[in-house]
Amino acid sequence: MNKRVPFDFFYVAITLLLSVILVRTVYTTVIRPQAEIIKQGWVERWAVEPTFAPKPELMVILHDREPEMCFILAVWAGFILGWRWSLVLRERGLFSHEYIGLSAGQVIFPDDVHEHSRLIEQLPEDQQRRFLPRALKTAMNRFGATRSVQHAADAARDECEFEASRLDAELSLIRFSVWAIPAVGFVGTVRGIGAALQQAHRAAAGDVTGVTQGLGITFNATLVALSLAIVVMFFLHQIQQSQDRLVLDAKTYIDEHLIRHLRER
Repeated sequence: MNKRVPFDFFYVAITLLLSVILVRTVYTTVIRPQAEIIKQGWVERWAVEPTFAPKPELMVILHDREPEMCFILAVWAGFILGWRWSLVLRERGLFSHEYIGLSAGQVIFPDDVHEHSRLIEQLPEDQQRRFLPRALKTAMNRFGATRSVQHAADAARDECEFEASRLDAELSLIRFSVWAIPAVGFVGTVRGIGAALQQAHRAAAGDVTGVTQGLGITFNATLVALSLAIVVMFFLHQIQQSQDRLVLDAKTYIDEHLIRHLRER
């Protein structure tokens, strides 16, 4: 039987392509033309003033290939972070629903589990598979099968731990980008140092232009890569914190709305 390709794959692939297009467009139409104008102005200024020391310009810092790759990875990570954030908000919105329909002081005995789980079973299939309804149904099924409140609580806890592990695993691509951005920056560092060494003979003759250009690639790539990695890492920690809070709040919800209502007779 054919299996459908998961939406995650399409989202990741499409956003990667979109990131390449967006960043490439900005570099082609804005950053590189502006950088060339600034560099040409420096050359003209050096022709009449050899001691001229140009100030750092943002467009010149960004115009090389390695900063462009870093921005592609950072924008791609931003798309994935935004998607993960929307999923957390969607799951958190389930806390406003009442899935079991218990009033204050009402209790559930093992023989009553099927009656009270009916509200969850009547939900659409995709909603039943979401975190909170799934955890509630798992706990009630375990209580009905074992007639033990402790086993029901353990089932709910295990489901929450499974969800926490799953949410954490789905951040792997963002962690990859956090690793890849500095790695690309270091590639630029190596390339810049190599370019500077290739011009060492000219520096010995008094022309240090080639060496300074190579070192400029080195420092610019490192600066952009580390700066973007810090930004992406900050938002990665924010989404991790929101996911951890989601799981903790779900545990509290299950305890208040289900576990404390269970009785073994």
